[in-house]
Amino acid sequence: MGFLRIRTTVDERPGRLASLAAALAAKGGNILGLSVQTDADGTVDEFVADIPAGAEAVREALEAAGGRRVQVVTATAHELTDEPTRVLLLASRLRMTPWRLPELLGELLRADDSRWVYGSEMSDLPDPTLLTVPVAPRRAIRIRRAELPFTLTEAARAASFVRLAQPAVEPSGTDRDITLSDGVEVTVRPLTRLYREAVRDLHDRCSPEARRFRYFTSMPVLPPKVFDRLCDRTKGQSLVAGHDGQVVGLANLMFTPDPGIAEMAFLVEDRWQGRGLGTALAGMLVRQARDLGFAEVRATLLSDNVRMRRLLVSLGATLSYTEDPGVVEARLAVGVMAAVSPVSPVSPG
Repeated sequence: MGFLRIRTTVDERPGRLASLAAALAAKGGNILGLSVQTDADGTVDEFVADIPAGAEAVREALEAAGGRRVQVVTATAHELTDEPTRVLLLASRLRMTPWRLPELLGELLRADDSRWVYGSEMSDLPDPTLLTVPVAPRRAIRIRRAELPFTLTEAARAASFVRLAQPAVEPSGTDRDITLSDGVEVTVRPLTRLYREAVRDLHDRCSPEARRFRYFTSMPVLPPKVFDRLCDRTKGQSLVAGHDGQVVGLANLMFTPDPGIAEMAFLVEDRWQGRGLGTALAGMLVRQARDLGFAEVRATLLSDNVRMRRLLVSLGATLSYTEDPGVVEARLAVGVMAAVSPVSPVSPG
């Protein structure tokens, strides 16, 4: 008998995990640990198993059960520790000794090597066994793990871990001016109940299609309880974009029962669409999610919402269909958000 760490990419289909577990059981495997991670082209299931079969036999069994890119490496008994407990202990060590960030980050991801890189060395390399985690504008940590490529979920975990070693971010209550792609300036502020009438007016000016894309129904009237929920900072954080005394865009980051995941949604007035406002608001929400400690942001959208799909993909999100063929789910690991620069902040003065 021997411990193996087994990783395979799977399609999001009901019963797929059960098929993989059955394939391991048929080889005499006892599953001792399981994690499910997001990656660029599917979900990655990772098992730690006590199994008598060899690596090649396990690989063939999982491929026959529907697994893709199956990887099997030797594991050790110390990898069977409770994963949340292990991460909390590493976080505690980091808070006491933040200068050991590269070493502890390497432990977090069970890496072969973890070291500082600077300046031009920070550029991403086309190698899935290398992960570069930004820490400062010209400083990053590069992690190497020869046997198992890094997933998007692991990249998000690494980015969240790095945040623990950095100074706390003060909540921003100030306005921010941005310049859209056509040169028009828009002011973005946190949503408060003072904007009740302005948000109602925005809702009234939006076309039925714009409202349908936001609420999955044309919703001719915005219910007061919906607005109140968007203003409740215990349930999320929202932004309004204003121009010439009107609110022209609304962006919402809502908390979920999963403490690592937030959901975002947008409503942009029709005549302001296609000018970079939605992308700017999305970037702000993702950065808010990062600063609040979230590892992933999700969005649920109608499959015919082409503009929103393109926006989310430009940020680095992965899209997958849900059980409803007309609904798509986007998942974005906040630590690997694609660099976006369609708009720029207005310089003071």
